[in-house]
Amino acid sequence: MVSTTVPLIDISPFLGGSPDGRCDVARAVADACEDIGFFAISGHGVPAEITNRLRRLSHAFFGLPEDEKARAIHPVAGTPRGHRIFAGEALGRTTGADAPADFKEFYHFGRDDWPDDDYHCDAEGSRYFVPNIWPENPAGFADAAMEYYRETEKLSFVMMRIAALALDLPQDFFQDKINEHVTAMRINHYPAETPDGVAGQIRAGEHTDYGLFTLLMGEQAPGGLEVRTRAGDWINVETRPDIFVVNVGDLLMRWTNDIWVSNPHRVVNPPAGTKLSQGRVSIAFFQQPNYDAVIACIPSCAGPDNPPRYEPVRSGDYRAVKYEVAEIAG
Repeated sequence: MVSTTVPLIDISPFLGGSPDGRCDVARAVADACEDIGFFAISGHGVPAEITNRLRRLSHAFFGLPEDEKARAIHPVAGTPRGHRIFAGEALGRTTGADAPADFKEFYHFGRDDWPDDDYHCDAEGSRYFVPNIWPENPAGFADAAMEYYRETEKLSFVMMRIAALALDLPQDFFQDKINEHVTAMRINHYPAETPDGVAGQIRAGEHTDYGLFTLLMGEQAPGGLEVRTRAGDWINVETRPDIFVVNVGDLLMRWTNDIWVSNPHRVVNPPAGTKLSQGRVSIAFFQQPNYDAVIACIPSCAGPDNPPRYEPVRSGDYRAVKYEVAEIAG
């Protein structure tokens, strides 16, 4: 049976429950990943005050004058750090379509510390371990962003332990593939007013995510997230600050040989005539493995009637291609 809703899963039994409780959570996650590739989680343990502080400061940043926000643009074009101007990306292009620019702006940041060694600092490593760039205003923005990042990072490790159990693997199966992860986080901002655009231009074009799990915090406001079901229908995904929406990315789908699905999704415009008091913020943790992790079919996900569907690929190489396609110069 194909789902027409995104399930809400309480993961607290995995965090502090019995073996049966952990298995129940893993089974629910497996079912969602196989069916629609999306689910929401409660009982995650991320403090509400950390989420709400970053939401408040994010609205304050995006409300600044354009020339002040521009001072937080990274000097090297295409670097996934700092502020990205409105309509600076077209996610729909990652699916092969000639898509228009998205009606959004965003702030991009990542890990803020790493060892001073060859893996992190040589020619390849320095492409992924990039210092963050922060605005002068609002005060406390950088601290709030990194506090939220660290909380979500811890949750992402939990989610990969759940994934391992759901796939009948040792719970630490993914650990050495994500211990030096190159995960970027984005604070997306969709302005209250939707400007005039070309046909089909929306807040975020149809796309799939590139990595493992994406952990998304969204706000309840018109003009939100939609996912396409296996039957081809677009359905609304509820987003609110007290839950995380989690979806399977391309690399996790490849790892599972398409048993788990990385489903297309998009962010639509508010209905015509909608009057909004402020823009909408969503904060996404795009979980990415170590840049040199080789993504090859998990043996238990293949068999005589289901041979491996993909050639092995390095995590960092896959992400680089997707970033390049979505980028809009200038």
